Amino acid sequence: MVLNTTHSNKDNKKIINKMVGTAFSFIQSLKLKGIGSKRMVVDNVSPNLRLFLNKVSDINYSNIELRPKGVLVHITKGHQNFTWVIPYYQLVLYKSDGSSIHAQGRFIHFKNNKMLKENKLFFDKILNEKIKFDEHYNFQT
Repeated sequence: MVLNTTHSNKDNKKIINKMVGTAFSFIQSLKLKGIGSKRMVVDNVSPNLRLFLNKVSDINYSNIELRPKGVLVHITKGHQNFTWVIPYYQLVLYKSDGSSIHAQGRFIHFKNNKMLKENKLFFDKILNEKIKFDEHYNFQT
C-alpha cells in the first residue's frame, strides 16, 4: 500500500501502525543501532510505482525505515513524500546488480553505487528482523 505522507494524517498513521506496528522507541532504536537507511538512488521501479517518481530526468531518492512488523519505503517526488508500507510477511529482497525490494506486486530497484554499499549493513539488519518476525509464526509439521 502506498500512501501520500506529505502532510501528517491521522488516518495514514493508523493504517501504518496497524500494518507494520508503531515506530521503535528511542531506546529500541539505540539497541538496534539505527532504524533508518541512508538515502539510495532509485534505478528502476515496477510500472505501478512509476507515478510516484519524478517525470523529468531528476534523480529519484528513497530510504527505508524499520518497524516492528515491517518496513516503510519512503519515496520523494519533488515536494511530495510517499510511503510504501510493507509487512515482513510480504517482503522479499533480491541482490543482483544493485538491490531490490519486492512486495504486493511491486518492486523498487536501487542503483549499485556508493550509497547502496553504505546501506549493506542496513539490508542485513532488515533480513535479521524479518527472520525474527518469521520465527514467531514457525509452524511444525
